[in-house]
Amino acid sequence: MSPASLHNPDRYMADLRQILSQGRKRIGIFIGAGAPTAVRIDDDNRIIEDGEPLIPDVAGLTTAVVDALEEEDRRLIDNLKNEISGNVNIEAILTQVRRLAQAIGTSVVHGLNGDGFDKLGRRICEKIGDHVSPRLPAGPNPYSQLISWISGTQREHSVEIFTPNYDLLVEEAFERARVAYFDGFTGSHLPFFDPASVTLDEFPARWSRLWKLHGSLGWKVVGDAVVRTGQRQATELIYPDHLKYDQVTRLPYSALFERLRQFLTAPDTLLICSGFSFLDSHICAVLDEALAANSHTAVFAFQYRGIDEEPSATALAQSRPNMSVYARDGAVISGVTGRWQPSHSANKDNENVRQTFWRDPVADKPAEFLLGDFASLAQFLALTQARQMSPPVSATNPDPREPAENIFPQGNPDA
Repeated sequence: MSPASLHNPDRYMADLRQILSQGRKRIGIFIGAGAPTAVRIDDDNRIIEDGEPLIPDVAGLTTAVVDALEEEDRRLIDNLKNEISGNVNIEAILTQVRRLAQAIGTSVVHGLNGDGFDKLGRRICEKIGDHVSPRLPAGPNPYSQLISWISGTQREHSVEIFTPNYDLLVEEAFERARVAYFDGFTGSHLPFFDPASVTLDEFPARWSRLWKLHGSLGWKVVGDAVVRTGQRQATELIYPDHLKYDQVTRLPYSALFERLRQFLTAPDTLLICSGFSFLDSHICAVLDEALAANSHTAVFAFQYRGIDEEPSATALAQSRPNMSVYARDGAVISGVTGRWQPSHSANKDNENVRQTFWRDPVADKPAEFLLGDFASLAQFLALTQARQMSPPVSATNPDPREPAENIFPQGNPDA
């Protein structure tokens, strides 16, 4: 990182608050596996600051699932790990298991034939379901704050939520708040996936969209349809890396990924990412293609770690100036990597806004940008509707009723 490159978080976050509060732009939220780790709970599923994550991240989930299997399965998975290139996580392991299940037939590999690997895949899915099935804690929480922001603004376009997570936390938050949403399924007894409706924009703007890119708890194949059972088990429909399933099981993923591509190529679009590591090659390929094709799309990636610890996100942002990365100690904006340097304004309104995204140095802890944590980001979004904390009139944005477009990468970064 060049020491001469500096970014002012006050400028960008004040403008973002204004844009988010107005409801004019087409906005999407991408919720990665790191988001549920921001919800900390005690043994009674009550939120507590120093509790355990509600759901572990991908690395934690991989360890938990493998450890929960029988010893014989664990030994076999240890052998399979040596055959997997790249990032070895639970989805990569499951993909390798499914490939062998489809490819070897009656032949035996690592002591199992194709049917044996198919059963192993189901056992892995069952353990995944066990670990991603916790219910949303009662009372205020980051997911309820996110839904509060979504439902609290009159909008011209539906907010679209994209997530590779299997859990039902977003669904629970929508339903507790009695906020309407659509997830691609239709029906009552066993709602079935309708790919034609995924492409439509004919729902009222107050209906949010929820797209589960890697499948979900409760999805199941029944006959020639993918249905939503309303249960919390996961035995079948978890995203297969190689996508060599039959047409029925391939269809949800292809339609949902196409929806992500369609959203990103629409004019005047903003996608906010939280809890996503940018290690999923399929999702990153869609983002990269859309950013290259549509200069009117902006992707804001809020990352939990320091800027030097987010190589996948920063590499994409450095090659695509319409993607910005906001990390704990710095940012990549308009392709320029720099450290944070807040303004020195003593304006009370600016200080109030700053408290929602910035922590000053405390004891031996350095200053820190907070919004890489999903809980802080959800609170920041909810507070965009607090009128007394709206960004003040300034020379760069003289009319607070007009969008502050200088947050988008076409503007010049602070240096």
